[in-house]
Amino acid sequence: MLLAEVAATSDAVAGTRSRLAKRAAIADLLRRAAQDAAVSEATDAPERTAGAGDDVEIVVSYLAGELRQRRTGLGWASLRSLPPPATTPTLTVAAVDAAFEHMAGLAGPGSDTARSAAATALFAAATEREQSFLRGLVAGDLRQGALDALVVDAVAEAAGVPVDAVRRAAMLCGASGPVARAALEADGPTAALTALAGFGLEVGRPVRPMLAQSAPDVAAAFDKLGVSAETDDREHQVSVDVKLDGIRIQVHRDGDQVRVFTRSLDDITSRVPEIVADARSLASERFVLDGEALVVGPDGVARPFQETAARSATRDAPGAPDAEAEAEDATLAGALALRPYFFDVLHADGRDLIDTPLRERLVVLDRVADSFRVRRLTTSSVGAATQYFLETVREGDEGVVVKSLDAPYAAGRRGAGWVKVKPRHTLDLVVLAVERGSGRRTGLLSNIHLGARDPQTGGFVMLGKTFKGMTDEMLRWQTERFRELEVADDGWVVTLRPEQVAEIAFDGLQRSTRYPGGLALRFARVLRYRDDKTADEADTIEAVRALT
Repeated sequence: MLLAEVAATSDAVAGTRSRLAKRAAIADLLRRAAQDAAVSEATDAPERTAGAGDDVEIVVSYLAGELRQRRTGLGWASLRSLPPPATTPTLTVAAVDAAFEHMAGLAGPGSDTARSAAATALFAAATEREQSFLRGLVAGDLRQGALDALVVDAVAEAAGVPVDAVRRAAMLCGASGPVARAALEADGPTAALTALAGFGLEVGRPVRPMLAQSAPDVAAAFDKLGVSAETDDREHQVSVDVKLDGIRIQVHRDGDQVRVFTRSLDDITSRVPEIVADARSLASERFVLDGEALVVGPDGVARPFQETAARSATRDAPGAPDAEAEAEDATLAGALALRPYFFDVLHADGRDLIDTPLRERLVVLDRVADSFRVRRLTTSSVGAATQYFLETVREGDEGVVVKSLDAPYAAGRRGAGWVKVKPRHTLDLVVLAVERGSGRRTGLLSNIHLGARDPQTGGFVMLGKTFKGMTDEMLRWQTERFRELEVADDGWVVTLRPEQVAEIAFDGLQRSTRYPGGLALRFARVLRYRDDKTADEADTIEAVRALT
């Protein structure tokens, strides 16, 4: 399949606000990709495309706005000056994927030069529209209003199967591409359902994590779970977990083999040897545990989130870490030891548990995780849960997550079974621009412009600005970071690639004609920068409006 066809579909998707129209356009392209692959695989002609079946996986990834290679080593600066575009589209998606795979594999002396040459050759073979599309993919800034969830829905439409079957397979596989390929290569809907049912939980392969909805208080969380505040009996109990200020981890163990994954399914096993050791210390030798990891001081008190983030950050450069990077990891591990705290179990001793109610999973968790369990309260009393919430906040924790004991593990979805409650309004927003500082902040980038994600357009809706909550260390960090994301500078405002997520606390929302979304944050201040989240995981404008 030609890259030009994918770029044209991306334009069509970006040009409509209708989710149904977006889905139909993507489904049509996926059908064509599958048909092209089938024809190519069936012919014995010498010019047939090698690995044509990969086209479906590549197209799925590209229409979700991502390269299949997590890191290519290409930076935004290297794409500012592109070679003259080709006049005729000739690039296939397979050739583009192979080019990025080659760049991602380059390492060692001379790799930067070789990568730059490879990028130049790739972009020289692309038309002007294809260049723009590729640049958006590399920068993670393909504003077309299509994310992975919409692409998964389109796969279901193209294959003629229920969307829940595709979603389940994708969550267990940890990626949509292989699932799409299996469904679309099948001979009809019945065969597609059989193929999708073949995706199961595998110890060692990450599962998309279950996510929580938000509520302003504990009573509202009970209400979202369908538990009446008037109820106070064992039959209507919920689990109230302490919400820790760490990073999400998923730990897989199969004998001596342990792998640790982040919320975004990055493998950080080599960076967290102490978590590997803790996993091996448990009595069970085969499990998948879900939890948080954070740096804890000698006094048992959690250290600031930035220290945890420093231990878990994934590398920008592709390839295996060099000796210097490994030495740096070892130094950090010695100074900032991570401790895991588990709150769920997906598999234990040969038994898959994702479809099992939480009340049964917790019994297994208590046995498997031992002393590494997250603290929790089981109750049907809103009053008792509220008191527990207040106690956790006083102790320095983020809040609580109220969970239905009847809910299965809805991996990869922000389901109704978990509801988080924090002591303040917070949103994860994307920094769109930043202003130069003045006074004691002269020379620094200070006042940040904040936006919520708009799934309909693929863009961001500005909600306000803030320069509050920033420590001197944070100001220095963000000045360096935002220069890396700079796309324009008018002498006062520096416009950024929308990549950096910030957790913002605020006192409320007010109507505003100043911003296009009609809302503005009141008394916004920065709590922290979230390097564990991508812009695609930021809060949406719909979620913001729901708070009014």
